[in-house]
Amino acid sequence: MLSKLSVERFKSLVKLELELGQINLFIGANGSGKSNLLEALGVLGAAAFGRVDDETLLRRGVRPGLPQLYKTAFPLKRKENVPHILFGAEATTGATFEVTLWNPLQNPSPAWRFKTENLRRGINDVVVTRTTTSAGKHNQEQGMAALRTVELQPGDAALELMNQLRTYSIYCPNTPSLRGLVQDLQAREPVGLAGGRLPEAVKELLESARKDISINGMLDEVRDLIDWARDFSAAPSADVPLSPSAARSRLVIRFVDRFMVKGRNALTGYDASEGALYVLFCAVLALHPKAPRCLAVDNIDQTLNPRLAQRLVSALCAWTARPGVDRQWFLTAHNPAVLDGLPLDDRRIRLFAVDRDSNGHSRIRRIDLAKALGARPDEGWTLSRMWINGLLGGVPNV
Repeated sequence: MLSKLSVERFKSLVKLELELGQINLFIGANGSGKSNLLEALGVLGAAAFGRVDDETLLRRGVRPGLPQLYKTAFPLKRKENVPHILFGAEATTGATFEVTLWNPLQNPSPAWRFKTENLRRGINDVVVTRTTTSAGKHNQEQGMAALRTVELQPGDAALELMNQLRTYSIYCPNTPSLRGLVQDLQAREPVGLAGGRLPEAVKELLESARKDISINGMLDEVRDLIDWARDFSAAPSADVPLSPSAARSRLVIRFVDRFMVKGRNALTGYDASEGALYVLFCAVLALHPKAPRCLAVDNIDQTLNPRLAQRLVSALCAWTARPGVDRQWFLTAHNPAVLDGLPLDDRRIRLFAVDRDSNGHSRIRRIDLAKALGARPDEGWTLSRMWINGLLGGVPNV
């Protein structure tokens, strides 16, 4: 897993270094820089792939941008005012990957150019180094570290770090894609970045549960989260009641309502609540064997009522933190109830407040969950109440 992330001169992230956990939740006002952080890791993932252009960025859920928008436009100190942006990550194994990228503000090229690169297994174990003096001797639009990984053996710490960065994507599902009404432009296994391919992913997850009793038990927890449904599955669209005007795919999500009369209690993903589809989407990312090892979900609380948002985050933490799971999450949220679903005694779960300083720079501060809540033990203050009242930071000054 990633243990550290460094970013310099990218959008509102002028200079920061974060120590990461297995689940990392970022709270803050709209426009504070939460999505910029998720996208910074996406740019680094594209660099690990070997090319940083619109195609590789979109593939990771990153909004492409011109150099004048990517490179911070905020006033900088003279020593910070350099023409490139920096991204770096360190794994728990000690392996590190750091890259600086540049592109002319005027007449930019389609692909960003690699200024420097450093891939190491440890402090003194260099795999690849590209310096400013040697950069011009190679194709500057192609990452050298990505090429070198072809030679590395499975289990190599440097290769593991690069593979984790390459699989990173930012998921932001929307209701039409979850329902299958529109095509997901970034479709992939097990589920697309906007929620496409959800019925197929649910079918695969149910099949894997037949072989793994632990997954089967966690799917019972998913059923409890969708309290109005007795069960869910994926079924051929021809076998379930479906309006003739609805777009038909081969498979659809099928729910069995616990309150409706038998024989008329089957609902598809076209008719069910979007919250139920969103719960299944998150369950797929947490439990599906092919889900990426490193991923982000922007606005984890969308479409959910406060109680369900709290319970879903609590479940995600439990599913991810179980022994043998090597999956790392980066989440953003605006619903205070999400905070009350965090297990306070688990150091792998980390909460960060994102604010802007007087210069407009994003500042990201880790909040010690147990210490924050313990500061008011006799007053009945929950984390959600503390956030709303401005005691944690990450709220607009309005």
